[in-house]
Amino acid sequence: MKKSRLEEEGWEKKFTIEENRVNEYVELYESLDQEVRVEPVVPGEMEGCAECFKADCDNYRIIYTRSKYVNNG
Repeated sequence: MKKSRLEEEGWEKKFTIEENRVNEYVELYESLDQEVRVEPVVPGEMEGCAECFKADCDNYRIIYTRSKYVNNG
């Protein structure tokens, strides 16, 4: 599979989560010295079953992380 632009920049896709839980995971990964990036869900780009995202896509976010100590660019 082709890497996304974010993956090429060193970001690792972690998971998709409901928007109301994003802050707790941002805090967790930052406490582990990770950079965190939060992106909206794009239904056509989801892997696997994406039926729930089609119904309420705006309520979900994708969490990406990368090490603060690696040359990221």
